[in-house]
Amino acid sequence: MTKDQISTPATTRAVLFHSTGEPDVLTVEEVPLPAPGPGEVLIRVEALGLNRAEALFRAGTYFYRPALPASRNGYEAAGTVEAVGAGVGGFAVGDLVIATPAGELSGHGLYAERVVVPASQVIPVPEGVDAVRAAAAWTTYATAYGALLEKGGLRPGDHVLITGASSGVGTAALQVARLIGAVPIATTRGAAKKRGLLDAGAAHVVTTDDEDVVKEIARITGGRGAAVVLDAVGGPDFARLGEAVAPGGTLIIYGWLDGRPTVMPMNWPLTVIGYSNLELSGDPVARGRAAAFIASGLRAGALDPVIAAVFEGLERMPDAHRLMESNTHTGKIVVTVAH
Repeated sequence: MTKDQISTPATTRAVLFHSTGEPDVLTVEEVPLPAPGPGEVLIRVEALGLNRAEALFRAGTYFYRPALPASRNGYEAAGTVEAVGAGVGGFAVGDLVIATPAGELSGHGLYAERVVVPASQVIPVPEGVDAVRAAAAWTTYATAYGALLEKGGLRPGDHVLITGASSGVGTAALQVARLIGAVPIATTRGAAKKRGLLDAGAAHVVTTDDEDVVKEIARITGGRGAAVVLDAVGGPDFARLGEAVAPGGTLIIYGWLDGRPTVMPMNWPLTVIGYSNLELSGDPVARGRAAAFIASGLRAGALDPVIAAVFEGLERMPDAHRLMESNTHTGKIVVTVAH
């Protein structure tokens, strides 16, 4: 038995749900834990970064349904490598890593004390970054990077409008735009989150309860409009966002917080893109670029995850989901795992 093939527990504690519904359907239970097979890594989880998709999945309103009667959940985790399977290179026992989305949530969800994941979905954590910040880093920054740079072609000096900017992805997008020299404009409903968004990197904040987004973008950009708009909301108001886009610009939708059918804009010329972070999972080259961009930004301090709250213990997962659904937070929600 080598140091990379240590004995592993036969079971682990994980968060499951047996029916869709409110956060209280989440329970902590003992589940089987296989040893890592060829191309796999066993991770001792230290922190879990929550995503809006996971609350939707638990509630039964995500774009696919959970496999019941016992479904897992959770897209990303940070922790320490405890064992590696045959043929795995680049990782050793004791490494702090990020486990990124690896497949359908019901079977591959990461809400657990220990998880076995494909090594292809594991990313090293840059030196100096702790588990909480690491757990908050991948999905938010990878979504912002993939949407704004890979798909949106955002360039230095461009104005970019980011709706729902107080979310984990929203605050990450503010920092990504700042890092490349673009001008990030955030939207939020009321004034309560304005100061936090300015502190997170927004050059301007539009409060949609009392300001007209299109008029404010015209004022800020001298009438030209934003080169890129990144929208988390969708719904009927999506059409009007097209009026905030500069001629030939790009309107990107990556979420559907509104819940109603999304109406397309008709003010051409502009490009409309539907973006999912899962695109990076299927493209190793783009995924590698994203990982290098995020690691560089974290090391330099230019990317620093905004942490809204940290809940201690898997048993606090329902509370974390309740905060997610309250929409009162700014940044990323993290749940730490006790051992």
